[in-house]
Parts: sequence; C-alpha cells; structure tokens
Amino acid sequence: MAPSDSESLLERAYIDAVEQVDDTDETRARILDAAYEQFCRMGIRRSTMEDVARRTGVSRITVYRRFATKDALVEHVVRREFRRYFDQFLIDIEQAHTAADRAVLGFVSSLRAIRRNPLIGGLITSEPDLVVPSMISDGGRTLATVRQFVAGQLRHEQRAGNVSSDLDADLVAELMVRISASFLAIPSEIIDLDDDEQLAAVARQFLVPMLEPPGRPD
Repeated sequence: MAPSDSESLLERAYIDAVEQVDDTDETRARILDAAYEQFCRMGIRRSTMEDVARRTGVSRITVYRRFATKDALVEHVVRREFRRYFDQFLIDIEQAHTAADRAVLGFVSSLRAIRRNPLIGGLITSEPDLVVPSMISDGGRTLATVRQFVAGQLRHEQRAGNVSSDLDADLVAELMVRISASFLAIPSEIIDLDDDEQLAAVARQFLVPMLEPPGRPD
C-alpha cells in the first residue's frame, strides 16, 4: 500500500475530493465495494484477490485487469475512504455558525470519522503497520496534505472576516493536524477518544485559542 514517489495516498484522496473526481467504471466500483466489505470482514492480510473476485461476482482476471496487484487494490480502497472523510468533513462543519465552532466540530468530526470507519479504524486497531506508516512515515506528505486542507479552511474564514488576517493559517493548521494525528497513531489514556463531548471540550480549551493571533509586543 505504498504511495507513489510523487504523491501520497492521502494527497490523491484530497485531490479527488477537491476536484470532485468520480469513478465512472461500474465494474471497478463494484470491485472496490466488494473489497471494502471483504477487508472489513476478514482484514487485509487474510483476504485474497480471489476472495474479492468471488464477492464481486466476477472472474479473478477481471479484478486484475482493474488492479494489477493486491497492494494497488488496497490502496484504492483506503484512498476512497479518505476521500469520503474529506467530503464528510465539509458537510459536518456546515452545521457550525462560528469559526470557533467549526474548529471544534472539525476536530471531533475528524477523529470520529476515521476511528469509527469500519475499514480505516479497524486497520488502525488490528493492523496498524499497514496504515499508520502511510500516515506518519512518508516524509511528512500525508500530514502536509491534511495541513493544506485545514489551512485552506482557515483562509476561507479569514476572507469571510471570521478570523484575523494576522493569523498564520499554515502554522495553526500544522499544530491542529499534528495533535489530531497523534491521537490517531497513539491512543490516549487520559482522553476518551470515543467521547465526543470530551473531545469538544479539549478542542475548545486548546485549539480554539489558536485562532487568535499572538498579541503584538508593546
């Protein structure tokens, strides 16, 4: 499930979400659906291309024509789930009325969406060596992609006059993303990551103050 040299898996998912890329190959989409179900039920290591073909109702050759290797199939399934995460994130934050509320809701929504995703959350728990390295050991490309996404949201808030133009959007996004990533990679013994109210309280106490630029020296 290694990303290419030029783009990380998450970068491609982000680009797909931004550009609203859709899969028009019906058979390919069916294979991805079947692979998602297979991986959720049996895990990636215990699943074969034959299993996916059987669940799809097509020949193994048909699967290999769309995805040359199992690694390629796994990457596309995981990428599609991250694409759905980006799409859902944008829907979730529309429910908030202030920049602070959107920061809180975005933090809670992100952790919830990834941890409770049957595939991604399950892999992080049961097969972390398949997913976590692609999130944190790819030269920083994955974190940079999510930072770019969050920074874009912060700049949107700045253009709307909801956040000070003096705010360093890239730095604040970097800190917010690294905090979220650390919770995903290393579960907390202090904060219950399945408690949305507790996560929201943490975000209000520690993330929302980041939206205020530091005061100018006298």
